[in-house]
Amino acid sequence: MHNRSTLQLPGICLLWAIVALFWSSCACAQTVSPPDAVQATAQENPSGQPDAAHDPEAMFPHLADTRYWISGQANFISQAHPSFHSPYSGPNSLSPKFENATSRLMTFYTGLRLNDSTEVIADVEEAGWKALSTGLGLAGFTNLDIVRNPTLSKAPYLARGMIHKVFALSHDKIESERNPLSLFDQLPRRRLEVRFGKFALVDFFDLNSVGSDTKFQFANWTVDNNGAYDYAADTRGYTVGFMADLEDRNWGFRFAEALMPKVANGIDLVYRPWQVHSENWEYELRHDLLPKKPGVVRLLAYTNYANMGIYREAVAQFNLHLVTRPDITDHPWHITRKYGFGANLEQQLTANISAFARFGWNNGKTESFAYTEVDQTVATGLGASGAIWHRLHDRAGVAFVTNAICKDHQNYLSSGGLGFLLGDGRLNYGRENIFESYYTAHLWRGIYLAPGVQYIADPGYNRDRGPVVVPSLRLHLEF
Repeated sequence: MHNRSTLQLPGICLLWAIVALFWSSCACAQTVSPPDAVQATAQENPSGQPDAAHDPEAMFPHLADTRYWISGQANFISQAHPSFHSPYSGPNSLSPKFENATSRLMTFYTGLRLNDSTEVIADVEEAGWKALSTGLGLAGFTNLDIVRNPTLSKAPYLARGMIHKVFALSHDKIESERNPLSLFDQLPRRRLEVRFGKFALVDFFDLNSVGSDTKFQFANWTVDNNGAYDYAADTRGYTVGFMADLEDRNWGFRFAEALMPKVANGIDLVYRPWQVHSENWEYELRHDLLPKKPGVVRLLAYTNYANMGIYREAVAQFNLHLVTRPDITDHPWHITRKYGFGANLEQQLTANISAFARFGWNNGKTESFAYTEVDQTVATGLGASGAIWHRLHDRAGVAFVTNAICKDHQNYLSSGGLGFLLGDGRLNYGRENIFESYYTAHLWRGIYLAPGVQYIADPGYNRDRGPVVVPSLRLHLEF
């Protein structure tokens, strides 16, 4: 039933109030524009597309001394959905009633370059407010900024803390855009970069310049990341590990060894890497896919070893009437393996328009554990720079993604099983298809406002529910 004929969005009104506050109170001094804080690549923008996120306007001038980095950002995303068709719901369903929610993600970035080859990075983050249906009911959830466990402390926490060392393999240098994850303004053309500490794997793996940034681009989990990449992470998206990145003129190869969480979507990592661990590999080829148009191909593979359940075994227990409903967590401690592959392509089409595509697959027989409940995904989209219409720091984009799960995973959910995200009690299976569009407008200095909309067919892979329309408004502040 449709309980409301009009949508009232107090969170969006709050965002407009914040915009007005900053517009009236900020000083009028010229600022230095920092590079983007999400994509940590030492190469120039590989797609060749002029990209405001690589040089966003900021409110305050940044330190000119290249030994230090201090900056910050605040991202507010307000979303809502009207009531939608739903003959039934389960414990982990997206609510069929009207609801709205506003998330807040604030990050303070710091860095210190010790010498020409070594630096230390430390970032503090705070995430708060709420998510639609507490982040449940969708494999491709609509807001990547939300923290899926509402019981976590709201206090600030260390998001990243790492040592970054560069080993030169050639004498010639290339220019590098400084950013919060790499302070070097010059790097050897051939080099080995090593990082150790706390970080997010998707700070460095599965990136592209069109769809990898919730601050300026898309917001859906399976558009900004490969949904089938069940990358090692705690609830907030971070892990502890080691990464090595070998870079040459037009290619790179990176490897990471990382810790896995104790339970699915858990906040605690297991510090027994000889038992519980994750290996991640990515090969990147920077080469023209179209004549005289820059392009990039990235090939990804990963393996996870953790205390993960097997869907088929959980359903077998249920069919033998040993349990009242299948429970993927109902098993003794044992180490199982999950593995998967991905492909990530981006291609410049014109001077100001680029396209991207992703494909991902994993062996869905093993429990979805760290990122989301997707076993196979295909995504594609376009991103455009506002330079086309003479607004250099604006941007726009459209994307489509289709997600799927394997037969064992389907049987588990249709029998009433619950994942850490999904569980309608029943399942009339269909692919979860999502369309997203956005427009990011640069209002003034470090203030950006971005309306957007997502259309989701068969939410949670259930043909009996939906479709769902989710309008959104994002306010981004760059300091």
